[in-house]
Parts: sequence; structure tokens; C-alpha cells
Amino acid sequence: MDFDYQAMRTFADSWGLVYLMAIFLFVVFWIFRPGSQKHVDDAAQIPFKED
Repeated sequence: MDFDYQAMRTFADSWGLVYLMAIFLFVVFWIFRPGSQKHVDDAAQIPFKED
């Protein structure tokens, strides 16, 4: 099967967008899931910790 530039571009424009949107929604869900507040607060304080 021979794919040219236009076919690959069309595939990336359609399914690539779906793929990236799914990753984005997963990350948003993962951050705002119940019980993650402690982990988020710990990560937010990393720049202020002294070694």
C-alpha cells in the first residue's frame, strides 16, 4: 500500500486530532480526579523546597 503526502496529511488531520484530544481529556481527568489534591499540592510546592 503506497501512501502519498496528501493521504498521510488527511489521516493526521482527522485521527491525529482525535488522538491528541483523547490524551488531553485523560490528563485533565487525571488531574481533577477525586483524591488527587494532596499529590497536586505536593507537586506545586517542589520549586519552594530547600535541599
